[in-house]
Amino acid sequence: MAYNGNSGKRLCTGTDVDVERSNGNSFVSSEPRRKRELPARPNHILLYTIINPAYPITVDVIHTISTPHGQVQRIVVFKKNGVQAMVEFESIESATRAKEALHGCDIYSGCCTLKIEFAKPERLNVFKNDQDSWDYTCNFRKMGEMYENENYAHDMEFGSGGPPPPGVMKDRHGPPPPHHPRDGRGYGPEGYGGEGFVPPPPMHHPPMPPQNQLQGGPPQQGAVMMVYGLDPQTANADRLFNLCCLYGNVVRIKFLKTKEGTAMVQMGDGVSVERCVQNLNNVTVGEYTLTLAFSKQAYLSEVMNPYPLPDKSPSFKDYVGNKNNRFLTPASIHKNRIQPPSKVLHFFNTPPDVSEEQLLQVFADYDVAPPHTISKFPLKSERSSSGLMEFTTISQSVMAIMACNHATIQHPGAKFPFVMKLCFSSSRQISQKGQQQNKNQEQNRQAQKNGLDDEYY
Repeated sequence: MAYNGNSGKRLCTGTDVDVERSNGNSFVSSEPRRKRELPARPNHILLYTIINPAYPITVDVIHTISTPHGQVQRIVVFKKNGVQAMVEFESIESATRAKEALHGCDIYSGCCTLKIEFAKPERLNVFKNDQDSWDYTCNFRKMGEMYENENYAHDMEFGSGGPPPPGVMKDRHGPPPPHHPRDGRGYGPEGYGGEGFVPPPPMHHPPMPPQNQLQGGPPQQGAVMMVYGLDPQTANADRLFNLCCLYGNVVRIKFLKTKEGTAMVQMGDGVSVERCVQNLNNVTVGEYTLTLAFSKQAYLSEVMNPYPLPDKSPSFKDYVGNKNNRFLTPASIHKNRIQPPSKVLHFFNTPPDVSEEQLLQVFADYDVAPPHTISKFPLKSERSSSGLMEFTTISQSVMAIMACNHATIQHPGAKFPFVMKLCFSSSRQISQKGQQQNKNQEQNRQAQKNGLDDEYY
């Protein structure tokens, strides 16, 4: 796959000079200023730059959003500098319509923002039809064979289902709801120009940058962070997810093969990264100390064949649409209180009649230190139970969250097991004398402000 690199000549060359005028006299400065290149002339080939590509971008995706504006002849997707695509239309008029309609829009609500420019090549050269390049003017007789190819179907996977064939848009295709719609112009289930998948978050959650800030390139601060100091033998993607999900939605996690105990985490937005860094940096976990830092990388690309970690789990995992993300909707956002690590954990979504022995068994099953004190809240309904548990050290409580957050607890009266959820509590201890007082205070805080007492999220 390649495209003809016939780049047009620069229309203007040379330098200008800065001129300062004072009292009618001209003074020429010694600093030359290069003349700006003129905007690219209209062309039937467009360059798409996809900003914050949280989902896979393939020829099918590009074709689906482009065909309503004109006949597409060829598409080439390349990922050398981020994710970009060149789209060749049959005419300049079609390309102009597509540019005017799509520039600045989100392919999926809140991500995959399109920056569209006229390209310089006069023709795209496509040597094979696959997920990264396609010539729609050639014979399609081999198209069916390619779609039956198992590897191709896996590469194209979006959540639970692959994308449609070129030119076909079906509501069941496409990823689950992204986290934060930017301007309401995402391509949601209702079609192009829809309101996106989810409504904007409440105003206490910082808004996304204005659209014009995104058109020039990625935002100043990305949503990817580096995590150093993980235990190489026990750390895996799910355990890191269990910890980071307390501070924002987790999109992808990737462990680095060349740097043992190091991972990269893509969060739903830069604010979530800030929360993680602020609350988890320099936290001790067992014999290791976590170090978190902002990454210069704007996003994590999909890894098709991740290497196995010591526990045989994959070193790369995608959490888009994972139900255990806790900031997916305004309702769920309201239920979260951002707390730094503490010795006391709040547990909820456990069976209504769960015993202390059952809770302790969960920690034994995951081979982590159990809490020394467990205090259940009085039941407000028969749906689930909640309470507090205190550990000896903060290190132990962090290890407990990484290992046991989202652990399942069987219940004979339930069709499905309960998924126990943990988070750091604002209570700093559970004393025997003030146990009932702490219990009532925590219950009131969580019930009134967070709605965690009986709710699943």
